[in-house]
Amino acid sequence: MIDKDGSTYRVTAPMLIANARALLDAGRSLLRVEQEKSILIDLSAVADVDSSALAVFFAWQRSAVERGMALRLAGSPASLLSLADLYGVDTSLPLA
Repeated sequence: MIDKDGSTYRVTAPMLIANARALLDAGRSLLRVEQEKSILIDLSAVADVDSSALAVFFAWQRSAVERGMALRLAGSPASLLSLADLYGVDTSLPLA
């Protein structure tokens, strides 16, 4: 679901409502033990997204900020960027 390599988290599962809770929990678990202050979330392996992907990312972002960390997104699928634009949150995504 999420592979960790140094300060990069690579999401390998579809970011859909069906597994949003599992992704949210997995990401938060990793962030709880993370020592790095700058984390890259690599979404290049994510083929399917829906609006729950934005909710999951922003929840991860809140968790990271609470711990003094910064998250950046890399490899964001075009569909995620389109959804972010549609909902007016595209400028809130910290793209790498």
